[in-house]
Amino acid sequence: MPPDIRPVLVALRASQLGDLVTVVPALRALRRGFPGHRIVLAAPGELAPLARLSGAVDEVAPTRGTVPPPVGRPVDLAVNLHGAGPDSHRALDALAPRRRIGVGCPAQGWPGPPAAELDALHERVRWCRMLAAHGVPADPDDLRLPPPRDRVADGPVVVHPGAAYGAKRWPVERFAELARRLAPVGPVVVTGSAAERGLAERVAEGAAVLAGRTSIQDLAAVVAGARLVVSGDTGVAHLASAFGRPSVVLFGPVGPERWGPPAGPHEALTHARVRRGDPFADDPDPALLAIGVDEVHAACLRVSSA
Repeated sequence: MPPDIRPVLVALRASQLGDLVTVVPALRALRRGFPGHRIVLAAPGELAPLARLSGAVDEVAPTRGTVPPPVGRPVDLAVNLHGAGPDSHRALDALAPRRRIGVGCPAQGWPGPPAAELDALHERVRWCRMLAAHGVPADPDDLRLPPPRDRVADGPVVVHPGAAYGAKRWPVERFAELARRLAPVGPVVVTGSAAERGLAERVAEGAAVLAGRTSIQDLAAVVAGARLVVSGDTGVAHLASAFGRPSVVLFGPVGPERWGPPAGPHEALTHARVRRGDPFADDPDPALLAIGVDEVHAACLRVSSA
């Protein structure tokens, strides 16, 4: 095979599952805008199978924190889809790119729109708007992913009780009650990380527990075939949106106006009037605690029958 001599574009998104899914529209815009470039996504290595589903990247370069590894060739264009700097800008500057696209930071010499113009936007819209300011048209609704070839075909109900911080974790006993009520909708499976396996087992009560047993690729296959997905504001919710699967998403400290699902067979539930707004708190946000099991169950029945 002849060597790949295309100019290199490095896009940085050194975050987790949901963060990657929200920049799929931006990555596709870069693919259209720079068709002659080799697009290297600097992201956690375990997300590579999902990145490939986007059809927008040629290679995933595993990051160490926000630091992309050397790509072995001169970088023509660096695109910061990770943050407004200074650390993420500095990490890309270390690659000595010929050109740069990102949120504006005059102190570091980065052109672009100021962070204040973008921070209040929905995450998908934010990065598409940033690219548009640099002359790269982007459609924030271009987020759908093709289902993996190995998707689960028996239509499970996916219940995902975990979240990175307690502020976004709906009480486990409510998830358990909801899982019991959803049994007539389809076979219930409870997903999560290895660290969340104990939590998942408390929810399951007879349902299949997949927590700690799935890679990103396996999880994508389960969600892509799901009859329904119920979760807090976490990566699994974004997967459900990307695969167009019916979902109910419970929001606490951060509202759906920033991270919520698109139009479609999805519902976002929250009680904004009592929101505390600390996403790193150890206990559930009052906006999440105000959501009752009856409210979630009713939403589940609506989206699963739509």
